[in-house]
Amino acid sequence: MYTALRLQRKLKRELRRGTVRITVVDPEPYMTYQPFLPEAAAGSISPRHVVVPLRRVLPQCQVVIGEVTAIDHEERTATIRTLAAEEAGTADALVAYDELILAPGSISRTLPVPGLADYGIGFKTVEEAIGLRNHVLEQLDIASSTRDPAVRDAALTFVFVGGGYAGVEALAELEDMAGYALRYYHNVTPDDMKWILVEATGKILPEVGPDMGRYAVRELRARNIDIRLDTRLDSCEDRVAVLSDGSRFPTRTLVWTAGVKPHPILAATGLPLNGHGRLVCTAALQVDGVPHAWSAGDAAAVPDLTAEPPATPDAPPALCAPNAQHAVRQSKVLAENVAAAVRGGPIVDYAHKYAGSVASLGLHKGVAHVYGRKLKGYPAWFMHRAYHLSRVPTFNRKAKVLAEWTLAGLFKREIVSLGSLENPRAEFALAADTGRHNEAS
Repeated sequence: MYTALRLQRKLKRELRRGTVRITVVDPEPYMTYQPFLPEAAAGSISPRHVVVPLRRVLPQCQVVIGEVTAIDHEERTATIRTLAAEEAGTADALVAYDELILAPGSISRTLPVPGLADYGIGFKTVEEAIGLRNHVLEQLDIASSTRDPAVRDAALTFVFVGGGYAGVEALAELEDMAGYALRYYHNVTPDDMKWILVEATGKILPEVGPDMGRYAVRELRARNIDIRLDTRLDSCEDRVAVLSDGSRFPTRTLVWTAGVKPHPILAATGLPLNGHGRLVCTAALQVDGVPHAWSAGDAAAVPDLTAEPPATPDAPPALCAPNAQHAVRQSKVLAENVAAAVRGGPIVDYAHKYAGSVASLGLHKGVAHVYGRKLKGYPAWFMHRAYHLSRVPTFNRKAKVLAEWTLAGLFKREIVSLGSLENPRAEFALAADTGRHNEAS
C-alpha cells in the first residue's frame, strides 16, 4: 500500500496520459496498521481507524480484491482468484504485467503443538484483535455468572505464547483493559485472574535491548503477570495448556504470537528464496538475478548496508530485520526505483541504520530504546504513540486516531463485548427455525 501510494504520486503524469497502470491485488480491501492492533484490542482505538481503505487512498490505482494463486514471471502473468470468480464458480483471472512488486508480508508461524489448531487464537489481523477483545470480555461474563470453580478458573486464565512485540503488547493492553472492566463486576477481582506469558528464550522484547527487556519483565511481574522464560507450550489439548516446565493451566484463552513466516505465495512464484523462505533481493530491492521483479517488507531478504561487515568472507551478509520500521522505509525507495525503471532512470540502494524500538506495556506504560537512549514508563509510552501516529498513512487517518485518543482521555473506556458480530445471522437463523417449527406444529 505504501509503495502504491508513492507510485501514484511519482507517476502522476503517466497515469493521467494512460501510459501506465498500477494494479494492487489484496485479499482485503484495506491495509492493517499492525502496531495499533494491541490498542484496538484494548478499546483505545476504534477498529476502523486501524485499517486504511485501499480504494480511498489509492484512487489512481486499480484495486482488485482477490488472491494471487500463481505467478509465471517468464510470461509476466499472475493468476488471480477474485471474489466474483469464487461466487460464480468461474476460472481464475490471468493478469499481465511489466513490473512485479511482491509484498505479501507474512503469516503466523505455528508449530505442531497438540490442540493448537483447535483452540489457539492468533493476533495478526484486526479481526483477530477485535475477536480476542470480545473473547476476553466474554470470559469475565462467564466467570461472573458461574458457580462452578473449574469453569471460573479456566475462564479467568489467559495464556499468551511468544514474548515478542505482538505477545507482550497484546497481553499488557488486554490485562490493563480487563483490570479496568472488573470494577463493573461485583464478584470478580483482579487477583482472580491469571495472566501467563510463555517465552521459549530467556528474554522478552529483544528489539528494545536487554536492559529494557529486563525492565519489562519486572514491570509485568509487578502486575501479577506470570512470565515463564525458557519455557515452551507442549500441548493445549482439551483446553489445558501444558508447559515444558510441567505446569498445567486449564484455560479457555490461548493466544499464539510465537513468530511469523513468509507468505506461502512466495513458494509458488519460482523466484529465488533463501533458507527462511524469503525472496533473495539486492540492496536496490530487486529480486536477485530476476529483471522486473521487486520486493520489500517481510517477504524480502534485503542486505543491511549499515550493518558491520561479516567476520569472514564466506559469512552471509546481515539482512534488514523483517519489521515495520524497515518495511515502511523500503516502500519509499522501492517506489522511487520502480518509477525510475519505468522512465529509464538510475535506481538506488536502500540503506537505513536501525533507529531502535518502542513498545507499549498498557495505558501510560512502555519501554523504548531509540538512538541509544533508553526510556521507560510514561515517556516511552508517549514516544510509542507519537512515533506510530507519525507513520499512519494520510492526514485524515492521523487526525481521527489523535481525536480518538483525546476523547479516550476524557471519558471512560468502553467495555462492551460485541461477540455476536462474528456470527451476525445467528439470531435471525434461530428466529427462522422457530418459525418453521411453529408452522409444522
